[in-house]
Amino acid sequence: MTDQMRFIDRRAALALGTSTLSAAGVLAVLGVATPRRAFAAGAPTQDVQLLNAAIALEHEGIAAYQIAAESGLLTPDVLKIGITFQGHHKQHRDDLASAVRRLGGQPVAAKALSAYATDLGAGSLKDQTGVLKLALKLERGAANAYLGLIPSLDQTDFHVLAARMAGDEAFHAATLGNALGEAIPQKALIFG
Repeated sequence: MTDQMRFIDRRAALALGTSTLSAAGVLAVLGVATPRRAFAAGAPTQDVQLLNAAIALEHEGIAAYQIAAESGLLTPDVLKIGITFQGHHKQHRDDLASAVRRLGGQPVAAKALSAYATDLGAGSLKDQTGVLKLALKLERGAANAYLGLIPSLDQTDFHVLAARMAGDEAFHAATLGNALGEAIPQKALIFG
């Protein structure tokens, strides 16, 4: 990992609003001033940086579901769903890490679980509803982030990977919204 690169997290993706992340948007969150500077001699390629940003999202998702599982706030049925979704995020992480390695890059490492707990404000979670609301917010942000990656990636073979992951995240969001009793949106084009 270079000094130029900072991890994108789901909260940063959410801070960008409901619009999708363009390559420039993801690079801005990563702290890279311009694409020209980002790709100076010895710097990782744009796709490696973007895929590593996605890995950072997956690390945070894995940690969030681990924190939720250990919280003691979830019913057994909801815990089972969370563990299933965490498994999806682990597969996403592994598939993204494989893609980064194919491009000659090094996948970003996860932070300590305690760091994610602090970043996510896990100490303020008091009940299952709070946990579900946080998970829903993270999943919606991840779906939008993946939709933004699709047109931003230079390697077209990674477009399908990002699209499939966006679909998974949207499914997670729909399931969590249902668990919270949210109404079905009346208008289409919910994400992006």
